[in-house]
Amino acid sequence: MRKKTGDASFFLLALILILLILGIVFSIFTFRSNPVEDAIAGNRIINILFVIEDSRMPLSTYVLMYYPATKRAAIFDIPGDLGLLISRINRVDRIDRVYDSSSASYSGRIGNYQREIERLLGIEINFSAVITRENLVSIVDILEGVEIFIPSRVFFRDDDDIILFPSGMTVLDGAKAGIYATYSLTHEDSEMEMFRRQRFFLGYLNRQIQMNESLKNPMTAKMYYSLFKTNMNQRALLRLFDEFTNIDIDRTNIQFVGGNLREVSEQMLIIPHWGGNLIKEIVRQTSGTLTREIETHMIERTLTVEVLNGTAVNGLAGRTAEMLRSFGYDVISIGNADRSNYDSTVIIHHSGDDEMVEAFADVIRCTNIRREFLQPEELEIDPVNMNIEYKADITLLIGRNFNGRYVVGN
Repeated sequence: MRKKTGDASFFLLALILILLILGIVFSIFTFRSNPVEDAIAGNRIINILFVIEDSRMPLSTYVLMYYPATKRAAIFDIPGDLGLLISRINRVDRIDRVYDSSSASYSGRIGNYQREIERLLGIEINFSAVITRENLVSIVDILEGVEIFIPSRVFFRDDDDIILFPSGMTVLDGAKAGIYATYSLTHEDSEMEMFRRQRFFLGYLNRQIQMNESLKNPMTAKMYYSLFKTNMNQRALLRLFDEFTNIDIDRTNIQFVGGNLREVSEQMLIIPHWGGNLIKEIVRQTSGTLTREIETHMIERTLTVEVLNGTAVNGLAGRTAEMLRSFGYDVISIGNADRSNYDSTVIIHHSGDDEMVEAFADVIRCTNIRREFLQPEELEIDPVNMNIEYKADITLLIGRNFNGRYVVGN
C-alpha cells in the first residue's frame, strides 16, 4: 500500500515538474518571440493590411508595404467596389463582399477578405489591423488630434447636426476625425472622396509617428492596443509602430487600385486593368523601388513624363498616361506628336537617373531609348530662384508597335 502511494506521489511530482518546465519554456519563447522583429530581421518587405470599418464593413482598405533596410514605404488603396472573380463564391462581385461582418472572431471576419487582396496584389500580407469608426475616435483622441489640410470648406447637415470643416490646415479631434474619415455625400466626386480619405490616413500615420514615444507608456500602450482588432500581440504592434518612425510620410504616396467601371449583375464595379495583371506588375515595380539602394548624395524623386501619341489611335496618350500614373509616375502633359504614323515607340531621355529611366522602360518593355538634351528655348526657368528645369525627364513617343500596355517588338 505504501509502495503504491509512493509511486503515485512520485508520478504526481514528476508531472508537476514537467508542466513547470514546459510553462517556463513557453513563457521564455513567448517573451522572446516577436513576429515583427523576426520580419524586420528577415530583410524582406513587410506588408500590413489596414482596414477602417464602418457599420461592420470595410470603408477604407490600405496595404502598406515597408522595407526596413531602406526605410521606404508605399501604400495601395483597395476600393470596396473593386470587381473580382471571387474564388469562394465563383462569380464576379465586389471584393468587400467576402468580408464576414457576422463572424465573432477576428480571423473569421477578415480572413477571406485578406486572401482576396493577397491574390489581387500577388503578395503575402504579414500583419493586419482593423479600426472601427468608434475606436477611431478614441485613437485620435489619444494621439491628441490629427492635422490635415482641407482644400475647400465642407458644410453639410447630418440628421439634426450641422457639420462644418473649414478650409486650410486643421487639427481634427476624435469626434471630428470619425466624421471626416467616414462621411459620404451624394454630390461629392468619388475621386475627391477617395483623396480625402487617403489624406486622412496619411495624417493619422504621421501623427502616430510624432506621438510614438508617448505610446510606450505602459497604461497608454495597453489602452491604445485595445482599440485595434489585429493578429499581432501588443508588443508586436507597438514594435511595428516604432519601426514606422523611420518612414518619411511626406514622400510616401498612396496608389489607387483602379480599372474600368462596368455594370456586372446590376451593380457598377471597378474591373482591374488587363485582367488584374497590371496591378501585380505595379506592385512588383514598387517592390523593386522600395528595395533599391540609392546613394546618399542623390535625391529620390518621381520621374516626370510627357506622353505624345504618334499613331492614329484616338485617346491612346490619355489611356497610357493613366496607366503610367498607376505606376506612380508623374505625367505632366499629354498630346499628339508632330505626325501620326510613327512605327516605333521611343523613350527620349532628357534628364534624370539612368537606372530610373531603365526601370520606366521595363514597365512598357521598350528598349528603344534615346538620350537628347533640350535646347535652351525649350527649358523652363523659375523666375524667383532662377533655376533651370526641364519640362519633363522623359518624353514617351508612342508608335504603332505599342498595344496600349507594351511595346511589341523594338
